[in-house]
Amino acid sequence: MSVEAFLDTNILVYHLDDADPTKHRVAERLVRSALETGNACISFQVVQECLNVGLRKARVPLDADTARRYLDTVLIPLWRVMPSDRLYHRGIELQARYGYGLYDSLIIAAAQEMSSSTLFSEDLQHGQVIDGLTITNPFLPGGAH
Repeated sequence: MSVEAFLDTNILVYHLDDADPTKHRVAERLVRSALETGNACISFQVVQECLNVGLRKARVPLDADTARRYLDTVLIPLWRVMPSDRLYHRGIELQARYGYGLYDSLIIAAAQEMSSSTLFSEDLQHGQVIDGLTITNPFLPGGAH
C-alpha cells in the first residue's frame, strides 16, 4: 500500500493548536485533505507524540475527552504505520547515513514504508530528497502543494 504524503507530528500539533493562525490554516488544509481523500497518513509515533504534546505541552492542554475525540476522529483514521523490526532497522540506517536523530529517522522510515513521495515536516531539511522521498516544509511560501 502506498500513500502520497506522510504528516510529521508538528502538522498535527498545529492542527490542534490555533496559536499561530497561519500555520493552523495550513495544517487544517493538509489534515482535512488527508481525511477526505486518504492521500496522507501517519505512524504510531506521530499518534504518541501528538497526544503527548496535546495533553501536556500545548498552550491550552487537551482534556481527556477532547484527546479521545481527536484520537478517534483524526489520528486513528490517518494511522497506517505500526512499529516493526524492519522500521527500526531502517531508522538506524537513516540516522547513520543522514545524521538525523533516531526519532526523526523513524518518521522518515515510516514515510518510506508507505512509499510516500512527500514528507510534510517543519523540523527536517526542506527540499532534501531521501531515496525518492522529498521533505517539504508546508509552512514556507510555496511549501504545501
